[in-house]
Amino acid sequence: MKCKICNTENKSCFSSKILNKYEINYFHCSKCDFLQTEEPYWLEEAYSNPINLSDTGYMVRNLNYSKKLTILLRLLFDKNGMFLDYAGGYGVFVRLMRDRGFNFKWTDKYTQNLFAGGFEWDLKSNIEAVTLFEVFEHFVDPMCEIRNLLKFTDTIIFSTELHPNPLPQPKNWWYYGLEHGQHVSLYSKVTLSFIANEFGLNYYNIGSLHILTKKRISKIILIISRLNKFGFDNLFTKNIRSKTWSDHEFIKKNLFNENIL
Repeated sequence: MKCKICNTENKSCFSSKILNKYEINYFHCSKCDFLQTEEPYWLEEAYSNPINLSDTGYMVRNLNYSKKLTILLRLLFDKNGMFLDYAGGYGVFVRLMRDRGFNFKWTDKYTQNLFAGGFEWDLKSNIEAVTLFEVFEHFVDPMCEIRNLLKFTDTIIFSTELHPNPLPQPKNWWYYGLEHGQHVSLYSKVTLSFIANEFGLNYYNIGSLHILTKKRISKIILIISRLNKFGFDNLFTKNIRSKTWSDHEFIKKNLFNENIL
């Protein structure tokens, strides 16, 4: 099987059972360190519920990343620019960021927008930066997905857990996601650096948060972005007006007239 990142021929490194029924093979690339499953024929079953039930960190993750992104976006981008949460799930992150004053939009092919209705992306506007949280590991064809994202933005900010080296056996690493079968692409810093080079981007890492961008980001900004745990993010919301009330007024005014929801 060929690597979906660098096209190198790979051999199976181990197998495991997913969804409690399918024995599948995993393939590791010796060139770019990418780890992928065999072609995922089981995905329709795996996505019978698009937000998997074992993802108990869904809410706390959105809360934590809203604080960290507040710092990054204020330091690196136009605070009045448009941002997009891609594969945004129920719209929790978009709502949190709009409450913090950022013009975030939502898009997701598979999930209902419960918390950010009325603020869907129009599929054509250019974006300052796009966020993707716990999405990269779901990509069946990562290079194609990244190429499509770069058509409307120069910066991709995303979260995913990097696989350890040496590779752990399936029973020894929770992020394989064997119980839900949705994690089909797993990366390391080597993989993400290779991807960045292929697209002429810079790669930066802040724990489980990753940035692919044409921008050059100083080390001090990366250090400051880690200070959200101390409430430092609140300093970056002082000169930006929350959209909570203005969004309320917008929805109230347009809900029935334009049938946006």
